[in-house]
Amino acid sequence: MDSRLSARALVDLLGLWRTSEPAFDALADAIRLLCLDNRIAPETALPAERELAAALGVSRTTVAAAYRALRSTGHIVSRQGSGSVTRPLGRTTAARWFDREGIDLQQASPPAWPGLPGVIAEGAASATALVSRAGYDILGHVELRSAIADRYSRQGIPTKPSQIMVTTGAQHALNLIASTLLRRADRVLLETPSYPHAMETFRRVGARLVGVPVESGHGWDLDRATQAFARTRPILAYLMPDFQNPTGCSMSSEERAVFARAAHDAGSILLIDETTADLAIDPLPRPQPLGTGSSATIRVGSLGKSVWGGLRIGWIRAADDVIRRLRAARTTHDLGTPDLEQAVATRVVQRLDEILPQRASLLRDGRDALAAALARALPEWTVPRVHGGVALWVGLGEPLSSALVIDAAAHGLHLSAGGRFAVEGGQERHLRIPFTTEPRELERAVDILAASWARVTAGAPRISPVAALAEAVV
Repeated sequence: MDSRLSARALVDLLGLWRTSEPAFDALADAIRLLCLDNRIAPETALPAERELAAALGVSRTTVAAAYRALRSTGHIVSRQGSGSVTRPLGRTTAARWFDREGIDLQQASPPAWPGLPGVIAEGAASATALVSRAGYDILGHVELRSAIADRYSRQGIPTKPSQIMVTTGAQHALNLIASTLLRRADRVLLETPSYPHAMETFRRVGARLVGVPVESGHGWDLDRATQAFARTRPILAYLMPDFQNPTGCSMSSEERAVFARAAHDAGSILLIDETTADLAIDPLPRPQPLGTGSSATIRVGSLGKSVWGGLRIGWIRAADDVIRRLRAARTTHDLGTPDLEQAVATRVVQRLDEILPQRASLLRDGRDALAAALARALPEWTVPRVHGGVALWVGLGEPLSSALVIDAAAHGLHLSAGGRFAVEGGQERHLRIPFTTEPRELERAVDILAASWARVTAGAPRISPVAALAEAVV
C-alpha cells in the first residue's frame, strides 16, 4: 500500500523551490532532489495536481508539466487509484538525471587506512581457527568486545566485555536500538541539523522527533534543550557531542553537564553517537565523555570513518540489562556479525592509537585545503573553523542550498542539501561540504560550486522580509 504525501507536507519539503525558469522545470528538479536524497521515500503517492497547484500558488498546468517531466526521467509513475507515485531509484535511474562520474561528496567518508590490507591478510591467515566456530555469535567475538571495552576503560568509562555488542556497522546498531527501545509516538530528542539516517531510523519506528538547535561557532542552544527535555520527556536523546555531523561542533564541559542533568531529570536515555568522536584534527583537550557514570547511557561506535567504510563493524556499549534486551531482540534482525570482519576489527581496534594520528593528518590536509579554496572563491560564505570531524557546515547567506545542489550536480559535483539534515525543515542557508577526499579534488569541487553559485544567485528571487522572518523562526 502506498503512503501518501499531503500537499502541505510537500510544500514544506520544497522550501524556496522556484529558483529558475520555467517554473515546471524548477518544480520537477526540486522534487527529484527530494527523491534522490530520500526525503521522499520510494512508493510515496504525491499530491494530486490540482491540490498541489493550489498549495504552491501556481497553475495546474505547471504541476502537470512537472509531473510529466518526472515520469520521463523515471522518478515517478502513474498508478491507478494512487495517482503519481515515486519509484525506487537505482543507479541507472539516477544517472539519467545526474552524471555520477563527477565528484561525489554526498558520503563524508575518508579512504581506507593504508595499513588495512595487511591487517586483512593477517585476519585471513587465521581462517582455520575461525571456521572451527559455529559462525553465529549474537554478541560478537569476546576478543573484539574485550578490545573495545579496554579502550572505553582507558577513556574513563569502566567497561566489561559483557557490556559490548558487536554490530554490522553503526547504522545497524541504531536500527536495533530504535526497534527495541522505542514504540510508536515515543519522543526522541536530537540536534538539528543532525545525521539524516538516524532521523530516518527513528521515524521508521513511528517516533516523534524533537529538535534542539546546534550552530557552528555557537554550539548547542542550552535553553531550548532544557525546555525540550522538561516539556516532552523524550525516551531517547540522540546526540553527537564530539565533532557533530554535520556542524563539526563539540560540546563544552558546561554543555555536557546541562544535557546530562536535563536527561536525568526527564528520565531520558542518552544515546551517544561516537562514530566521529575519534576524528580529532587539532590537539585540544577533550572533555569528559557525556553520560559517564550513568547507566541510562548507550554509546554507539564504529570503524567506518576512522578506518574504512567497507569494514562493516560497529558496536553498542550499554548496561548489562540493556545488552540482554538487545540480544533477545536481535535474532529478528540478524544472527550476528561476520566472523572474518571481526577478526580484522580486533587487530584494528588494538592499533587505533597508531591509526588515528594518520587519519588526523589526512583530514587536516583536506580541511585546510577546502577552507582556503572557499575563502578564495566564495568569500561571502561563512566557513566555520572545526577542530575535527569530516565536514564543514558552510553558511550561504541565502536560502538556496537545494538550488545550488541541483545546479552543481548537473555539472558533476554531488552534495547533499542543507535540508537533508534538518529535523523540522529549514537549513536552506547551509551546505555540508565533506573534506574527506584529496585536496586537489576539493579545490576542483569549489571551482564547480563557485560557478554554480554565480548561476543560481543570478536568477534567484530575493526572499521577502516576511518570508525571512518566518524562516528564522522555524
